Amino acid sequence: MQVRKIAGNIYTVLILRMLLVYGIYMITRMLFYLYNLSLFENISPGAWLRIMEGGVRFDTSAIIYTNLLVIALHILPFRFRYTNGYQQVIKYIFYLVNGIAIIANMADSVYYRFTLRRTTTAVFEEFQNEQNGISLFFRFIWDYWYVTLSVVGLVAGMIWVYRKIRIAQPLIRNPWVYYSVNIAASALIVLLCLGGMRGGFAHSTRPITLSNATEYIERPDHRAIVLNTPFALIRTIGKTTLHKKEYFPEEQISAIFNPVYDPVSPTDHLYGSLRGRNVVVILLESFAREYTGVFNRHFQGYQSYTPFLDSLAERAYLFERAFANGRKSIDAMPSALASIPAMETCFILSHYSGNALNSPASLLAPLGYRTAFFHGAPNGSMGFNSFVKQAGYKEYYGKDEYDNNDDFDGIWGIWDEPFLSYMAGQLNEFEEPFSVAVFTLSSHHPYKVPEKYRGRFPMGYIPNHQVVGYTDYALRQFFRKASSMPWFRNTLFVITADHSAAHHEDAYKTALGDFAVPMVWYAPGSNLVGYNDSTVVSQCDILPTVMGLLGYDRKFVTYGRNMFDAGKEHFAVNFREGAFQITEGDYFLQYANEKVIAFYNYKDDPKLLNNLAGKGGETEKKMLDKLRAVIQQYNAGMIDNKLAVEDGF
Repeated sequence: MQVRKIAGNIYTVLILRMLLVYGIYMITRMLFYLYNLSLFENISPGAWLRIMEGGVRFDTSAIIYTNLLVIALHILPFRFRYTNGYQQVIKYIFYLVNGIAIIANMADSVYYRFTLRRTTTAVFEEFQNEQNGISLFFRFIWDYWYVTLSVVGLVAGMIWVYRKIRIAQPLIRNPWVYYSVNIAASALIVLLCLGGMRGGFAHSTRPITLSNATEYIERPDHRAIVLNTPFALIRTIGKTTLHKKEYFPEEQISAIFNPVYDPVSPTDHLYGSLRGRNVVVILLESFAREYTGVFNRHFQGYQSYTPFLDSLAERAYLFERAFANGRKSIDAMPSALASIPAMETCFILSHYSGNALNSPASLLAPLGYRTAFFHGAPNGSMGFNSFVKQAGYKEYYGKDEYDNNDDFDGIWGIWDEPFLSYMAGQLNEFEEPFSVAVFTLSSHHPYKVPEKYRGRFPMGYIPNHQVVGYTDYALRQFFRKASSMPWFRNTLFVITADHSAAHHEDAYKTALGDFAVPMVWYAPGSNLVGYNDSTVVSQCDILPTVMGLLGYDRKFVTYGRNMFDAGKEHFAVNFREGAFQITEGDYFLQYANEKVIAFYNYKDDPKLLNNLAGKGGETEKKMLDKLRAVIQQYNAGMIDNKLAVEDGF
């Protein structure tokens, strides 16, 4: 059936073309939701109406920003705008800007599952040093072919509909009337555009930002459905989000939370028990707690993909309630190595990235420790080399130092097994004591294992399972080799993940489960053995715990606490989809737009279905006070460059 072309005056045509863009944005929003369905459960019809209402507001802002030139070319009050050549220029600009918007929104339908947030301008800085960008881009196009087809279909549909809308040239009888009416119409459209970009017309209304999406949702993880990627990109161009808070006066806040930490504590029975030991911090790429058997033994018959980590349970100390402080690899580096959580901004990509830091390396180097960082990716990847240098790690061992492309995985770097073996050999050449860290990379998209191991590891239910099995095997080989070396029994190993990843089990598909990671402390030949299923810990706790075990006696800055200090209150903080989160004891609290939006007893309600916000009494109040104190101290520390204590006081 032939569809007739719609003819109209230029303002009618402009409205129809903008409605076409609105339709495209709504379609991409629904595809975003459908392609990530398992991450967005329990959305009621009423919640959907609010999400769509907010979506229109954010789409309006993004559509006007991206189509400003298109709109301007339509409303210029001159006769030449009806000519064919002029309309051809408008057409191709329209195709370009809205084609890019389609690609951005659809690309995020894949990338979101890795970061759990809409993509911002930080992504360009994050990958600017990647040498495999082009190959990775084409790999994503191939692996997520259904998204690629969606993009092609949407662009083709946009072009088809656009061509059905055409302009009818007006008959101008009175030029004075024509120009007067068109100037007035242009002024009105400009006014409407200003209000649309700002998100409102009231003089007191600030331009909407990403955080405003929380006004339209019941759960923070639904925020991404309200937003669109072009808006997220536009609103984060050159923006600094941190501002000083004044929740508590200076004389009160330190009693609630003080980042200047004294490791000497009478309630830490393990203080100094590992004095003089080497330190090896192992960050496992995308290693969710869900993948391990030992941390999920309360589930009968649970499938494990980490037999080696499970085997350490009898020889190490494990914390079940362990959480990452961020959702990305570049979030984990400051959290796990410098005790700086990823809150509203990622430290490595922020304007505060030049701040002085405390880390095991910076604190132990003056005591004679040799310090080094190992990462099998091309040197410069993710900016890790710059960060660890700033954090006090004097030596860097990457793909360049490994110098053998036979073990290159073709995408990210050197396979975990040979690189960890290489690290063991390098450590055998180090003079003791030393403090090192390593970041693995094979348990990641495109979810490949070396050809010789194809079919060896369980495929499981999601792509991550096979590659997690490979990295766990690589870890086993590393410890097997290292255990024969003289430095091994004088070393403290800390094993955790940079962040969680895709989930299969419903119990982990929550705003809390998204941060669940393993936490293993292993000191061969020591009494550091046990299993803790009650204390909440996080990556930020690694620094104070290491320093306590080593008997460090000077103050330093940390946003964590010693995991083994019974006299401290233990908690984990993180930031997800515009909401601050704190976990303490059996409770989990979310805070956005200066109010508690959710409060759960996650022990009794692991799927976070029963929101107790406003009903939590003194427990809720204390957790809110603590979270606000952390935010206030964190923002001030970042802004004022007070993330380190010079000379340990």
